[in-house]
Amino acid sequence: MRLITHNMLKCHVKNCNDPDKQFPLRFKDAQLEQIEAERNDEFLVRMLPRIEWSALATTATELGIELPKEVPKVPADDDAFMQALHTAIMEMHVKGGSMVCNGCGHEYKITKGIPNMLLAEHEI
Repeated sequence: MRLITHNMLKCHVKNCNDPDKQFPLRFKDAQLEQIEAERNDEFLVRMLPRIEWSALATTATELGIELPKEVPKVPADDDAFMQALHTAIMEMHVKGGSMVCNGCGHEYKITKGIPNMLLAEHEI
């Protein structure tokens, strides 16, 4: 699972009612792997408005990935920023571990890079 995917996931357990704690999910025992990918600046610039930057920056820091705390005014003109963004959201893959909700503590397992976001019937 890439960090770009993680940035779009939140807890959906029915008793988890605090929207401020449902996102972002916190990684636990994350197993990371960097897989090189071709950089596409046009895609990165188009994705920036869809990314919750503070959540991505915090998650990256927790995982030991270097990412600027803020987005530059003209991201496409900052090559170092674009490379850091590309590495963080396109090349870093979480292969195992889990994601934990800060609100209710529900744990979503990650196996072979795929997060299990399915809930039991009593959690829906």
